[in-house]
Amino acid sequence: MAYRITEECIACAACLPECPEECIAEGDPVYLIDAAKCTDCASCAAVCPTAACVPA
Repeated sequence: MAYRITEECIACAACLPECPEECIAEGDPVYLIDAAKCTDCASCAAVCPTAACVPA
């Protein structure tokens, strides 16, 4: 199951360097996760200050 980023995202970019698959991209207004590339590693969730990275 892939992760997704909710509206709680504050666009801080903490998740970007943590993603080993580089599947997170800047969106407007929140960041987005490419579900096709996401391997469900939860690295993004571990560093998100607002708990915006959640299982899809």
